[in-house]
Amino acid sequence: MHKKMTVEVWSDVMCPFCYIGKRHYEEALAQFADNQHVEIEWKSFQLDPSVPEHFEEKPDLYQYLAERKGISVAQSRQMHDRVVEMAQNAGLTYNFDQAVVANSFKAHRVIQMAKSQGLGDAMEERLFKAYFTEGKDFGAAEILLELGKEIGLSENQVQEALQNEAYSSLVMQDIEEARHLGISGVPFFVFNRQYAVSGAQAATLFLEVMQKAYASWRKAHPILVLDAPSGAQCSLEEGC
Repeated sequence: MHKKMTVEVWSDVMCPFCYIGKRHYEEALAQFADNQHVEIEWKSFQLDPSVPEHFEEKPDLYQYLAERKGISVAQSRQMHDRVVEMAQNAGLTYNFDQAVVANSFKAHRVIQMAKSQGLGDAMEERLFKAYFTEGKDFGAAEILLELGKEIGLSENQVQEALQNEAYSSLVMQDIEEARHLGISGVPFFVFNRQYAVSGAQAATLFLEVMQKAYASWRKAHPILVLDAPSGAQCSLEEGC
């Protein structure tokens, strides 16, 4: 029997609202009395698969967003400034002047490996910080190797994730599942496959949805309490 309620999160590590949403979710989880019975599963999603694997000359983030949205660089800067303020309110530091535009697919492959080792949340967190705060290029294999080792993966495991097409397939499965569920934007949180939260919503909303989902999950997974009259016995602690 599965002993924890699963919260699935479709996310892209180049999505600023995904990192903010992660913090809001964590704030709610810390307030949830039964949080020891909740686990998170990160799902891959790519906001822009068209980003080249290699640039002759990499654009800065302001230029990239301006071209993608058909706006001016000045407007792009204003949009990013508002996001920086949102991040600060969530306790995060965003340094968009340092951010390196990269295709996130390789990073998702490493996240899939980390998930298989019980390190999915740690890998997601490390990649967010690397991109938004430290200005690291997660499109570079050597950077992914460095970050993977920091959270407990071995060099062989990171190399396996980057070279074995099975991890590419896992990324694509998550993306296809998102399409099937009608998910077109991230972050997208799914609680117990019953309730969903779209976007970096307030912690109060996450807590409300978590409580509803958990009540339903607990009803389907009741705590087994045995009524057993006590008598003479041997125990692990005291022996016989």
